[in-house]
Amino acid sequence: MSGSAKVLDAAFQGAGQRVGTEIWRIENFQPVALPKSDYGKFYMGDSYIVLQTTAGKGGSYLYDIHFWIGKDTSQDEAGTAAIKTVELDAVLGGRAVQHREIQGHESDKFLSYFKPCIIPLEGGVASGFKKVEEDVFETRLYVCKGKRVVRLKQVPFARSSLNHDDVFILDTDNKIYQFNGANSNIQERAKALEVIQYFKDKYHEGTCEVAIVEDGKLQTESDSGAFWVLFGGFAPIGKKAVSEDDITVEATPGKLYSISDGQVTLMEGALSKSMLENNKFYLLDCSAEVFVWVGRVSQLEDRKAAIQAAEEFVFSQNRPKSTRITRVIQGYEPYSFKANFESWPTGSTAAVAEDGRGKVAALLKQQGVGVKGAAKSTPVSEDVPPLLEKGGKIEVWRIDGNAKTPIPKQDIGKFYGGDCYIVLYTYHAGDKKEDYYLCSWIGKDSVQDDQMTATRLASAMTNSLKGRPCQGRIFQGKEPPQFIALFEPMVVLKGGVSSGYKNFISDQGQNDESYTADGVALLQISATSPHNNKVVQVDAVATSLSSNDCFLVQSGSSLFTWHGNQSTVEQHQLCAKVAEFLKPGVALKHAKEGTENSSFWFALGGKQSYTSKKEAQEIVRDAHLYTFSFSRGKFEVSEVYNFSQDDLLTEDILILDTHAEVFVWIGQNVDSKEKQKAFDLVQKYVDLASELDGLSTDVPLYKITEGNEPCFFTTYFSWDSAKATVYGNSFEKKVLLLLGTAHALENQHRSNGSNNGGPTQRASALAALNSAFSSSTPTRSPVGRSSASGQGSQRAAAVAALSNVLTAEKKRSPDASPSRTSRSPVSETSASEGVKEDNILSEVADSLEGLSTKETAEVESALERNENSAQKQEVLAVADENGGGSSFSYDQLKTKSTNPVKGIDLKRREAYLTDEDFLSVMGMTKEAFYRQPKWKQDMQKKKVDLF
Repeated sequence: MSGSAKVLDAAFQGAGQRVGTEIWRIENFQPVALPKSDYGKFYMGDSYIVLQTTAGKGGSYLYDIHFWIGKDTSQDEAGTAAIKTVELDAVLGGRAVQHREIQGHESDKFLSYFKPCIIPLEGGVASGFKKVEEDVFETRLYVCKGKRVVRLKQVPFARSSLNHDDVFILDTDNKIYQFNGANSNIQERAKALEVIQYFKDKYHEGTCEVAIVEDGKLQTESDSGAFWVLFGGFAPIGKKAVSEDDITVEATPGKLYSISDGQVTLMEGALSKSMLENNKFYLLDCSAEVFVWVGRVSQLEDRKAAIQAAEEFVFSQNRPKSTRITRVIQGYEPYSFKANFESWPTGSTAAVAEDGRGKVAALLKQQGVGVKGAAKSTPVSEDVPPLLEKGGKIEVWRIDGNAKTPIPKQDIGKFYGGDCYIVLYTYHAGDKKEDYYLCSWIGKDSVQDDQMTATRLASAMTNSLKGRPCQGRIFQGKEPPQFIALFEPMVVLKGGVSSGYKNFISDQGQNDESYTADGVALLQISATSPHNNKVVQVDAVATSLSSNDCFLVQSGSSLFTWHGNQSTVEQHQLCAKVAEFLKPGVALKHAKEGTENSSFWFALGGKQSYTSKKEAQEIVRDAHLYTFSFSRGKFEVSEVYNFSQDDLLTEDILILDTHAEVFVWIGQNVDSKEKQKAFDLVQKYVDLASELDGLSTDVPLYKITEGNEPCFFTTYFSWDSAKATVYGNSFEKKVLLLLGTAHALENQHRSNGSNNGGPTQRASALAALNSAFSSSTPTRSPVGRSSASGQGSQRAAAVAALSNVLTAEKKRSPDASPSRTSRSPVSETSASEGVKEDNILSEVADSLEGLSTKETAEVESALERNENSAQKQEVLAVADENGGGSSFSYDQLKTKSTNPVKGIDLKRREAYLTDEDFLSVMGMTKEAFYRQPKWKQDMQKKKVDLF
């Protein structure tokens, strides 16, 4: 390209100057900006350009440009979209990643901009668009595919379009039906509900009814008849017919080609980053996706030619329409591109990217191209990370042999680099039950046996707490802020005191340099905040000093503090705190930089020069969420773009990489064997990411289970606690969240009718129970009408549904004891006869021992919220009355007593204990005990044989 920037389209003026999505449609071979009201609508006869701008925490904007080609668009318009995409990239500084999107085969990244779905419409600019008459509603049938992003396709409104493998949405004037094929995916069913909610709000003003029709269950579904009438009556549906849209190409190891003068030439040998020259173009063929790699100092016209060469390559190979074409610029290669290379040095990646950006901007300016977006950046600010709630209980153990030794309270916070530790912090987050933060800390000089023991014992502790803890594996030098903040202060010392470390030093014939209270030691204090108050022992020489920090110098019984000229008041305060921690009551000798006496320098072996430069801060990067799979024995990951809490599907294990730490999140419905492999899986990811993306191999690792997410994990999502407390599979959750309790109960009832209950039905009933008891406002029916009067009956129905499932489970259990199966927790008869709700709830509480920890917590929470305060007062009054009379010994009052008391109220045995005996047996006063909900009182009485 020559001349001036004015040859570029004015439509791109100011593009990429703000975070978000911008769209242009090709009209008469020119890009025309699309109004935001039309975002998400794509006409099949047109081509579009979509720009997605994101702001990385590290600075400059990042760009993705997609050109979307409708199935009825002309070849010329599609070509124009491809060329204009290259020009838009030039305006942005030539560093955008470009993607070709074919209708029906869009990438997950593209679809993630338009959640829950895009809507392909018939017509286009050339045909004047196909207008829908406002007064005439056209019934439409769609097939809905995708677990996290939805591919919605309109199909003919006919029975022949249905099959047993997919999920369908039938949108009629007054009701939206979801038809779940018998073999359809649970997660696709859940995503279809999101589309239905979108249709309901957008096209039906939020007032139409919603019905769910299950394939093959005509007898049990009230809406099935109406659904099949619309298709002319019920008749069997056929098998799914394979269409061109269903043909996908499996990804293969990449083959690298050079592109020169429009010619594509295969390159031989193992793929290495060194093969890519910065002034040339390359094509990486992975079958399912074709990448065009662009050197950062290449010419603009050559870039256009490279894209055209890639189009011709795909056409010549007779690839299916689903083949994606992605163009990447040097220094901005995505993970999916780098994963094809055996080696990808990352030491200078950031520098190369910044260097390339400047060179590209200068080069394009010489060519007359405007680069207003090229240097845009966002200010970097250090945020205080989310920290765990204060006031919890902290316990620390040091690994010694095959066991763990508790650390005395006064030494908690003191770590030796030759040892391994287990740290358990028990705390309360909001109104939840106890939460746990459990970590193994691995010293950099610790022996492998101790490291393995620490991991094993930490996992055993996690299992003993029923998998609830957030379990971490933390390496010395990479401690995350939430770990450091637990200690006041955290001091990391040289050497070790464990038998494993001592034996290793002895076997190697090395001198033990472990910290001692009367030796020579130098400790560096760099901290400036509570989450960064770590103190590290360094070599006791003057060259270890820094003007930016404070230091403690220990020489025998003497202790010096040294304040660098650029140190802060917070560092001075922490310095004094550490001195008191290590040597309580010792008299300090103070020295400021430049005022040291000879005894100070003598302790450090003499005065020497030291640094005054600040350490460079690690670049903060955006978080990425990944799924993973094993292909031909190789561990592979796929990114979940523009992720949200809804992407944490309960049947999946996912990896969240913030670059500062890596989390593996485990859904409740994951197979138990897979849960046990979670740390091994995340370690495979770390090994892979360290090779391709420069991730530290010592990055902190966390294992988190669904429902027990800590604040420093949820901060990466727009977290909704209401979603986090709904249980069941993905579909059941969506039914409850979007359609309400009535639909959840109906779904549970249908499932019970088909297989007599089970874990899925239990989860559905629990979800309904939670919704019924936690709702403080009138519920909304599917048609949008308020149903406050039905809330009480919904509660009773929810409790009855749960108890029915639990009863069915107990009857099926081969090892159920007679005492546990002799009576139903809540019978349908008792519920229908209007038994008091508090009695029903008390009986449900009796069955809690049959539930998992998570389910127990949920039911307990629902019961506690619903406990009748009047009933509490009645119990207190009775207790006071009984307690005011005779009292008896604990042995006489027990249900299995050999000398039982006669003539007492057997339902309130505890009330006859003396105040002293009550405190001893129950662990609390009578007043505190009777303030609890009745169901909790009963559970505690059971434990001490008073129930």
